[in-house]
Amino acid sequence: MARTAIATDSNSGITQSQAKELGVFVLPMPFFMRGKIQFEDIDLTQEQFYEILAEDAAVSTSQPSPGDLMDFWNKILEEYDDIVYIPMSSGLSASCDTATVLSEDYEGKVQVVNNQRISVTQQQSVLDAKKMANRGVAAKDIKAILEEDALDASIYIMVDTLKYLKKGGRVTPAAAMIGTVLNIKPVLTIQGEKLDAFEKARGVKQAKKAMIKAMKKDMDKRFAKERAAGIMGLHIAYTANDKEVIDGWIVEVKEAFPDFEVDAHPLSLSVACHIGPGALAIACEKKSAIS
Repeated sequence: MARTAIATDSNSGITQSQAKELGVFVLPMPFFMRGKIQFEDIDLTQEQFYEILAEDAAVSTSQPSPGDLMDFWNKILEEYDDIVYIPMSSGLSASCDTATVLSEDYEGKVQVVNNQRISVTQQQSVLDAKKMANRGVAAKDIKAILEEDALDASIYIMVDTLKYLKKGGRVTPAAAMIGTVLNIKPVLTIQGEKLDAFEKARGVKQAKKAMIKAMKKDMDKRFAKERAAGIMGLHIAYTANDKEVIDGWIVEVKEAFPDFEVDAHPLSLSVACHIGPGALAIACEKKSAIS
């Protein structure tokens, strides 16, 4: 039986230490901060990232260089026969397309999954892939299964400050100023392909209600069969919130969805770059029934 490695990037939210525990491999994503390249969870922690962000330093995301990605794969292939590589959604970054092109030189030993997920939903795909690999499912079949379920996921995110949406050009300075005065908390959504506006809420309380309402609708209609079959996962996520806020959000989500276990994870820094600190999110995804 071929030894299949499961690999992903740090947009999955899986840290280097967690990767060792899980038996998977994580490629750290690069960031340009203060004119210097930094790698997530290698020389840039979540805490350091938000400290620099708070100082209004120039921050931008980047995809891994082709050389770094190939070095990453080559090192894994010293011990494994093939790799299932699960990068962030192709709708959010060109890194998936780049990886797909580079994989063509590996004669089928690297299967790049266009999984259309990020953060906690991407993380579930990694866990599913690892279970399948442990059961002896071939790398190309793992790729096919994950891509078949790729769009069976939802993320809703409440943005606490309009500052970073303004910096990214998603709202105009005038709209940001008015929104701040009116205490507008935009709710964004990721449905695989990209980050989109979903609803404008007045205050955190209303934003939370909007997210829970949207998730209930998804669970009751879009994912009704999967929920009944017990193959839906539910999570909360956040950017630089204190423990009291996170714990309170967990309680609210558990009350709304008593049939689910709810775990909490920090949102990927690639998302945090665009929305800033203080965000809260709720996410769900279909787990692979084969895993």
